[in-house]
Amino acid sequence: MSIDADVLKAERAFFDALLGADLPALKRLLADDFLLIDLLGGSQLPRAALFDAIASGTLRFDSIESADPLVRLYRPTAVVTGRSRMAGRFGTTTFDAASRYTHVYSEQDGRWRLVAAQGTQIVPGAPTEVPA
Repeated sequence: MSIDADVLKAERAFFDALLGADLPALKRLLADDFLLIDLLGGSQLPRAALFDAIASGTLRFDSIESADPLVRLYRPTAVVTGRSRMAGRFGTTTFDAASRYTHVYSEQDGRWRLVAAQGTQIVPGAPTEVPA
């Protein structure tokens, strides 16, 4: 298996673990100092807070679709950019958002672990590509 394929396997596992609220899988995938920058409000959500929100049911994903992943390697780091559409609930607020995202992976103990994730919401009607 290629390095790109290994990183993409970790990427898919991350989305699957979020969708399935699979905390054991997330604990294996996320680095101890993982930090998520929330795409809806820009808030910082460390690993423990993400786990708490998922475990309590405060954060639930009903669907996650990802597309166009691009892996760039800077060993022992990999940066993945792509698009996603996520729907779910945070507290009593439902969300359905399209985004562009950046995920940063670090190769730790022979496996790729997610150290940072940031999403930027795609605003309907806004241009999604900048002309060259």
